[in-house]
Amino acid sequence: MEYYQNRPCVTVEDLTRSDDGEAVMTVPCYKGYARRRYLKIMRPGKGLGCYALIEFASLPPRYKSRFIDKYGRPEEVLKERPITEELPIDGEARDFYRKHKLPDGTRMTDEQIDEYTVNASVMNALIRLLNDRRSKRRAHGTRAADFWEAILTTAGNFREYPGHTLPPGKSQLQARINDYKKTGYAALISGKLGNANSIKITDEMGDQIIALRRCRVPVYNNVQIFDEINRIAIERGWKPLRSVKSLVQFLHRPEVEPRWWDAVYGELDAKNRYARKHKTKMPTVRDSLWYSDGTKINLFYKAFDGGRLVVRTTQVYEVMDAYSETFLGFHISDSENFDAQYHAFRMAIEKYKHRPYEIVNDNQGGHKKLTASGFLDRITCAVSRRTAPYGPTGKTIESAFGRFQSQVLHRDWRFTGQNITAKSDESRANLEFVEANKEFLFTLPELKEAYARAREDWNMCLHPISGRPRLQMYLSSQNAEAKEVNDLDMMELFWLQTARPVEFTTDGITITVQKQKYTYEVFDTEGLPDLAFRRDNTYRKFVVMYDPLHMTHVRLFSKDTNGGLRYVTDAYPYACFARNIQEQKPGDMAFYRTMDRLGKEERIRRQMEAAELETAHGVAPEQHGLNRPKVKGISAKNVEQMMTGLSKSAAPAPREEIVDVGLAHKFISNQTPLEMGSRYDKM
Repeated sequence: MEYYQNRPCVTVEDLTRSDDGEAVMTVPCYKGYARRRYLKIMRPGKGLGCYALIEFASLPPRYKSRFIDKYGRPEEVLKERPITEELPIDGEARDFYRKHKLPDGTRMTDEQIDEYTVNASVMNALIRLLNDRRSKRRAHGTRAADFWEAILTTAGNFREYPGHTLPPGKSQLQARINDYKKTGYAALISGKLGNANSIKITDEMGDQIIALRRCRVPVYNNVQIFDEINRIAIERGWKPLRSVKSLVQFLHRPEVEPRWWDAVYGELDAKNRYARKHKTKMPTVRDSLWYSDGTKINLFYKAFDGGRLVVRTTQVYEVMDAYSETFLGFHISDSENFDAQYHAFRMAIEKYKHRPYEIVNDNQGGHKKLTASGFLDRITCAVSRRTAPYGPTGKTIESAFGRFQSQVLHRDWRFTGQNITAKSDESRANLEFVEANKEFLFTLPELKEAYARAREDWNMCLHPISGRPRLQMYLSSQNAEAKEVNDLDMMELFWLQTARPVEFTTDGITITVQKQKYTYEVFDTEGLPDLAFRRDNTYRKFVVMYDPLHMTHVRLFSKDTNGGLRYVTDAYPYACFARNIQEQKPGDMAFYRTMDRLGKEERIRRQMEAAELETAHGVAPEQHGLNRPKVKGISAKNVEQMMTGLSKSAAPAPREEIVDVGLAHKFISNQTPLEMGSRYDKM
């Protein structure tokens, strides 16, 4: 038993020896307590000559009693050892050696720190004793040799406890005490500890090794770098390296590795390896954060190219709730473009009837179009942002994709394997089996159905943290900041608008969506083309808003001077009927005749309005002895009839005269003075 860090400690031998009586505990018992950490090991028994020390106070009560019965109380036994209780451990020394850097840039081990702390504590006690003896010598005239004998005796006693490593000889100890007084704690550190002179690779040689590792023309492997650096070492007078192992150990030192990693494996890989990672907490409610990203569908499907059976894969764009990892919406296509992203977000909101508070996606081209069109700003409650480029660890959806592939899609024999960075053999596809069964692969429609089922399986699987099904987590959560959507909201969120205003012509207004043209016109309340609208707006340009999934009608908006949009009217598919009578439907001919008549009346109306305007301003041809051109394609009789009909419809109906005296007086009494005329009109 002995003191360690001012605490009474016992050895394993004290506890398990049986040559001096019954053992306090058996060896298996000690090992079991130590393994389960029921005992406090103050110093592990590691290294040559170093044995384990167990704090006596940590022993279970029954073993404490056995120990005391056999050896006595440790405090009482240790008191009999000379000066041991008088040695205080220097805490400042321990702190100094813990922080001290050795010449090679490393720090001391725990064992070395303990050794030098004890040495400093013993040195402090010897210096106090030395000062005390010197003062007594001056007072009593004793010899110097006498008190140095006392110093050496005390140092010898301290060698048993606490076990210092100070030199035993007088001259050596005297020199060490003098150095300690001058330079303090550092005087006790051995010059061999962390000696920079023992390092074979100097700074200059190290820079040359790093340069060779970074060299791309030619590219050296470790053996070639070893040969080349030794050749250069001979030329420059350096000490050659003895083994490739020492070279590899140098290159993989933590302070050396970042200096060449980017040249060998790429700057992006170096950034992911060495840059500090942010630590964040996941959302605690649904719809607080949606991630979206595209990835390959890791299932093969079959197709035919020129009559030849081929094996293909395709892509999917997914929208995921970060809180529950529920896949909300998706779209399968061969590219991660605007259409895929639009349909995935639309599916997510249509199905679950809520808008997200925040959306995070990457920097792909389709996302730029979503942002430019204002789509993401419309569907989020607060914010839409993109992740930093080349930062896959910052996107939770990347991790979810990997687990979805390995846990769900992997069960299908059509599995393509995970991405190229996956290292597990389980992440690889069995291409031989796929090749042998190409004719049994999914078709593309079957693949889409299988993928939809796999997504449902994922949503019903248990979340790794909560232990509940992902979809149950999502549906049971509430988020007051994520707004619910209705049918009107869906129109405002998912209707798109043309990038540029489109001109309304005599053939209506035509827009192109996904390389397909759609033509619309405006109808009146009777279901006929609105000629009044055409009269004022033909060849006017409108911004057209449309639903890409339901092109049954569109909305026309005009742009004001400030760039804002003003709603004008709705438009519907342009009326179209068969040209040949055989294929015409009931009502087609009546529609044609009605529109023909209305079109002719519109021509006559324009002529009448023009003639009235010209006459009012004295520019009519008749006022100058000239003839007005006739309307072509309409007989003079029909023109006269239409003009008469239009005149009658435009003229006000004649007022009925009142001849009854009572009614006449009543009518006059109800009129206002302005309606009757002012009495000052004839003055």
